Amino acid sequence: MMLETETVLDRRRMRRLVSFWRVAAIAAGVLAIGALTVSTGALDDLGEKKHIARVSITGTITEDRKQLEMFDKIAKDDKAVALIVFVNSPGGTSTGGEALYEALRKVAKKKPVVGQFGTVAASAGYIVGLATDHIVARGNSITGSVGVIAQWPEFAGLLDKVGVRFNEIRSGELKAIPSPFQPLDEKGRAATQAMVDDSYKWFLDLVKERRNVDTKDVAGLEKGAVFTGRQALRLKLVDAIGGETEVRSWLNEKHNIDNDLKIVDKKPDKESTLETLGLSRSTARQLATELVHGAADALNGGTGVNPLRLDGLVSVWQPSEN
Repeated sequence: MMLETETVLDRRRMRRLVSFWRVAAIAAGVLAIGALTVSTGALDDLGEKKHIARVSITGTITEDRKQLEMFDKIAKDDKAVALIVFVNSPGGTSTGGEALYEALRKVAKKKPVVGQFGTVAASAGYIVGLATDHIVARGNSITGSVGVIAQWPEFAGLLDKVGVRFNEIRSGELKAIPSPFQPLDEKGRAATQAMVDDSYKWFLDLVKERRNVDTKDVAGLEKGAVFTGRQALRLKLVDAIGGETEVRSWLNEKHNIDNDLKIVDKKPDKESTLETLGLSRSTARQLATELVHGAADALNGGTGVNPLRLDGLVSVWQPSEN
């Protein structure tokens, strides 16, 4: 009899324990979902009033899908009455600048878009500025650097020194040209130059259209020169000197937007937990490439690490080290 009683009590204790852990698991799941919702900004728009959206474009510009999706959301958000684009970037890929330009022009069809330049807004960074309806720069902001570059390392001489021969079979003489494993011949140089020239013309046409200037009349512009904000203002490459106060003044004077309206910083949606913890193939490949370039630089007696390399045509301002 005592044994049966103890068995019943043990079963009751076991059921209570199982029930406790079930409730704990459900609570943990709810908390995890809540934390994920907050971290991804899903609750940011709840209860949000009319405001001015602001997006910061900083560092190296590349084509970023989540960033483009963010601009699409801003364009559709009726609570965001205007967009400030803060630019502090030396540029990046020409394609990245093109993608941002197109995304911002879509926003501009729905609401005013104003650019605010920080320390540097050059090359693809200036392309971003061209997409806005009004540009405010600091007096000492660095801007301009209109142009396109195609860059690649050449290891042919190094491979000869270490006794390594690189073999390949190509479907055509211009396939995989330019190549880091052989000197560039005249046909390859002409084909690469034609590609650069085409993108360069696209960039110049943007400047002519958006700034209403004849680029030939702006000394140094077609040669890729950079300018201070004050110089850019005189050359009509920007519209005003100042900061947030001047940005608000323009929005108020031209679009009757209240100077006291709250500015809300917008950011692209964060990556999922798995994406955050995992190392993508492209990232791993980029890290491996940088290690190879660094090793080659050391073997060649280089004294410094080269800037981050970007695939494709590049619109970026790189101060000379010479």
